[in-house]
Amino acid sequence: MSDKTIVIVGGTSGIGLELAKDCIARGDRVVITGRDRERTEAVAVTLGASATGVALDSSEPSGIAEQLAPIGEAHGLVLSAIERDANTVRDYSIERAIRLVTLKLVGYTETVHTLLDRLEPSVDTGIVLFGGRAKDLPYPGSTTVSSINGGVTGLVNTLALELAPIRVNALHPGIIGDSPFWADKPDGVLAGWKKHTPGGKLATMVDVVDATQFLLRNRGVSATNLYVDRGYAII
Repeated sequence: MSDKTIVIVGGTSGIGLELAKDCIARGDRVVITGRDRERTEAVAVTLGASATGVALDSSEPSGIAEQLAPIGEAHGLVLSAIERDANTVRDYSIERAIRLVTLKLVGYTETVHTLLDRLEPSVDTGIVLFGGRAKDLPYPGSTTVSSINGGVTGLVNTLALELAPIRVNALHPGIIGDSPFWADKPDGVLAGWKKHTPGGKLATMVDVVDATQFLLRNRGVSATNLYVDRGYAII
């Protein structure tokens, strides 16, 4: 067991859950968050004694401080909570747009603000924000998603400057072929995306976990935006 506690916002499923498992395998303690208290605590139980579950809804930032009150000292923070959204300009939902912008930009920032007095002020402490490749590679209906993922790059710069020596970085996944969202797509859909990567393969959840651990722990890396997409953008 290490002396480190890693807080993973959005750690009850998908990449966040795989990251929690990897941290525990490295000897860390983890605190995972999810919107539903019972489900979050149940997932933590499956991870064993090194995991704690805390309910958190990042889309309601006024309640974040109270919800995160049970968390003690931490040595790393990963903000991986996301929501999928297809919101076209021609058929625009203001409510969905406000929720998503609030969740990532305001919710992420308020979470950092709330936990700052519990994060060790050291270069050994890392914060990782999840953005996404839609900021550079838009698709129909990605206006809100592309905009907020671009906003994450701005957050990285300001937070890295303000919070030093704590390091702040962002990870921007592309299409992650074995993630719950993409794994259930018809074979033809994934095959089409694979054609656009050198080598014809999609990135995996293991790839994203490895990249997150690098940003979280490498003492020489801060204010960096790292893409995990198997080189999709060059074809």
